Amino acid sequence: MGKAAKKSRAGSRTGASGRSLFGKPFDGGKRMDHGGSQQQQQHPMEQQQQPYHPQHPAMMRLYEVQKEVASLGPQVCTFSGLQNDREYKRLERDLTRLLLEVDQVDTEGKLELQGGRKRAAQEVEGLLRYLEENATHPSRLAIEQLSNEARRLVDERVVAPQRSGGVAEINDELVDALQQLVLRLTQVKTEGRVPLRKARYRALTRLCAVQDVIEGRTQQQTLSLPLSGDTHEAVHCINQVMVKVSVARSQLVALLMGLSGRDSCAHLSRILTEMQVELDALDVSGNAAIRNYRKQVVEEINGLLKHLDLEGEGDDTRRYDLAQNNSIREIEAVRAHVSHLREGVLRHCAMGDLGFRPKAELQSLLTHLDQVDTAKNPCIREARRRAVVEVQAIITFLDLREALARRQPGPSEHPSHRAVWLVLGSLSDLQAQVLGFDGKRVDKSYMMLEELLTKQLLALDAVDPQGDEMTKMARKQAVKFAQNILNYLDMKTDEWEY
Repeated sequence: MGKAAKKSRAGSRTGASGRSLFGKPFDGGKRMDHGGSQQQQQHPMEQQQQPYHPQHPAMMRLYEVQKEVASLGPQVCTFSGLQNDREYKRLERDLTRLLLEVDQVDTEGKLELQGGRKRAAQEVEGLLRYLEENATHPSRLAIEQLSNEARRLVDERVVAPQRSGGVAEINDELVDALQQLVLRLTQVKTEGRVPLRKARYRALTRLCAVQDVIEGRTQQQTLSLPLSGDTHEAVHCINQVMVKVSVARSQLVALLMGLSGRDSCAHLSRILTEMQVELDALDVSGNAAIRNYRKQVVEEINGLLKHLDLEGEGDDTRRYDLAQNNSIREIEAVRAHVSHLREGVLRHCAMGDLGFRPKAELQSLLTHLDQVDTAKNPCIREARRRAVVEVQAIITFLDLREALARRQPGPSEHPSHRAVWLVLGSLSDLQAQVLGFDGKRVDKSYMMLEELLTKQLLALDAVDPQGDEMTKMARKQAVKFAQNILNYLDMKTDEWEY
């Protein structure tokens, strides 16, 4: 690697933004120094000694490199794959070639040409670094690891059994396992990087599509289908299509999870469309039961077809840049309102004023959140779920405060029952601190809150109900309440992002 490439190691990463570092570098009697900053002309003779060379072969070559970099920049900035992907190797090869070409530009010792060459090398190297950093980023590797877990699970339980002529193991356990993987994917941090957001979104859309197909299959198993071939002459044809649909479902799952080497979405789409044409040609007039049977099979096919347009899924930035999503904006507006109410509740409670109880307003916010359209996007679902938890945390806090204020224990109250209520009083005070907490997990206040809440759980565990059913129920509810506070504290500090 020559001088320009070596010097560019110290350059900035501005190239990753796609902006040119050497377009119009010289203008209006100004020159560029070695760091790329503009300096005013000091003497007329200096301009004669350091002339601008727009038609110089070296400058023309640098302009050509600039055009190629401008073309590659957006591709690099949206690439969401790994280092072993074909597209990564192509981009790396093209950028390395440009870097070598820049290094070979002969500047003839002219400072302005040397500055242009240096900035060109910096821009190309910036793109190379950005490409490598995103492809090897820990979050990108975590996304790939979770995707591989999902592939193994689906292959073992769905694809492999059907390929060998067996029956897929589709049950609630499989559905729950997939849901857990979806949740873990939504929690992968992207640091706002477009390639990481894109990779996470693409993995989520495919896994959610598989989840939808499998859940649809679970529901379809409850139908009394297929019908007997003796019912109508068209039933035999519909039954055959049903068998093909079952095979297509397995092929779709394999495609979505990257477990099908030869099939393509376009090929499977043609097969399903041909099934629809075959069903449409059947004469089922005069028989409502057969029409309904055919309708259900057609709906089954349509349900599979809607998942076959994922080839370009994620290419549209609006799909994974959720900061601009209308549903997210709606959720954030609710969260801002919740934050205002939470501050008011805590302020009044600190003064001993229990008159401020905006429970009706909080309930209306829950209704509002329930009506937010998530478009089956798991990240929007998670954002809505977290907003709901924030509202519920304030409601439960107010409910416990009211219960403690109304409590009038009698002389015959069981000692164990009284002990549970003492713990609940401590939990109420701790919950107020958790609601107002705005730090991180490394903060001492976080560790103190976590320790105090754990001590309350241990105190509840030490309560002996002595056979008193009311105490058993109260202790159970108190344990659940303490765990919910811990979970809420954990949620507030997990640095989750869209």
